[in-house]
Amino acid sequence: MDLLLWGVLPYLVALVLIAGLAWRYRYDQFGWTTRSSQLYESRLLRIASPMFHFGLLVVLAGHLMGLLIPKAWTDLVVTQETYHGVALGAGTLAGIATLVGVGLLIYRRRTVGPVFLATTKNDKLMYVVLVAAIVLGMVATLTGSVTPTGEEHNYRETVSIWFRSLLVFQPDVAAMAASTWQFKVHILVGLGLFALVPFSRLVHAFTVPLHYVFRPYIVYRSRDAQPPTPARGRVRGWDPIGTRDKDKGLQ
Repeated sequence: MDLLLWGVLPYLVALVLIAGLAWRYRYDQFGWTTRSSQLYESRLLRIASPMFHFGLLVVLAGHLMGLLIPKAWTDLVVTQETYHGVALGAGTLAGIATLVGVGLLIYRRRTVGPVFLATTKNDKLMYVVLVAAIVLGMVATLTGSVTPTGEEHNYRETVSIWFRSLLVFQPDVAAMAASTWQFKVHILVGLGLFALVPFSRLVHAFTVPLHYVFRPYIVYRSRDAQPPTPARGRVRGWDPIGTRDKDKGLQ
């Protein structure tokens, strides 16, 4: 079972994610969107959306640091106690912000009529899996440092090693099997969330508008105080509303 869960399943999820994104981009580019509901309600959205997205960015950054940077490297800079304290504090705050943000988004979606009517079954499933992944991540952070037998557990010596081994296609199943049940359940739900991404509104996370950084400025010009005179030439679209064609000199 460990081989199937930690040696085979991650690659199947990666295959579904990549193939799903390619299929979605090829056949459903117009559906590659969050289906924004800001038109229906914006007051609560202005609070919930930034809280969720910025909190999630910090959570993802923490995951990448903890999973990709070997423990031996950070031990050269800070002690394990310091690293754990900072990660625990920042991770808890970011997790709470993310959870409150998504909670407000769900409340808004349930209580605002037009937003609720625009909610699909796929959206409901996505919210359930997303909230489960966030809650289980916080449970793993707060309680996963001790094994059922009372021994200390450091996920950077189990989960992180397993994750990095996946990147070189040599999955260390034993390392992942040695982690606590909290991390195992969190990872399984997280894999389910990644498999769901190409088929839900979460797909917009892979549309990063990098071209905005390099595009030229949009130049806005004010309308002339006086309409163009014949000497300056007529400019189509600058005539006052209601001007007859014969007055425009088009006849």
